[in-house]
Amino acid sequence: MSGYDLRPAAKEQVQSLGGRFVELGIEAQDAQDARGYARAQDDTFYRRQRELLGQVVAEQDVVITAAVVPGKKSPVLVTAEMVHAMAPGSVIVDLAAERGGNCELTRAGETYVERGVKIVGQINLASSVPYHASQMYARNISAFLLYLVKEGKVRLDSSDEIIRETLLTRDGEVVNERVRKFFALPDLVSPGGA
Repeated sequence: MSGYDLRPAAKEQVQSLGGRFVELGIEAQDAQDARGYARAQDDTFYRRQRELLGQVVAEQDVVITAAVVPGKKSPVLVTAEMVHAMAPGSVIVDLAAERGGNCELTRAGETYVERGVKIVGQINLASSVPYHASQMYARNISAFLLYLVKEGKVRLDSSDEIIRETLLTRDGEVVNERVRKFFALPDLVSPGGA
């Protein structure tokens, strides 16, 4: 298994799952926002990225794309030329199909074959496997609760990144920065601060 992402933090994530991180030798400018999501890049970056990804894609039996930039059309990462270089029987699963797709040939809501390569452009793929999606969701919630509760007590340690980023309210006050910004609430005053 191989993985690629323009965000530097993704390398460690891919490797932690036993995968090989694909290094293209190009660096994205300001690759991610404060929440860890990828930022859109300029056309020059995407053109160079496609050039370098061409050979990598051609060697794969399965390519799963999921590059979505919030509020924008998905960047095209896999061109028609790349698809045509893939071996017959290969599969592309484009999880970004709803926003235009990461594969140039993706047809939102459709699965079809192009020169022997199956391109899956299904929208909301998780809804097609509700049983498994529900199992995964339940496992994630269980893991989160086991992390949050220690020795029968709920930990609300705001120095813990996971707890801080998922805590919405405390003592009747909205404490999550993103939620406060969304509702245009003033910044919180820290204890002892001005």
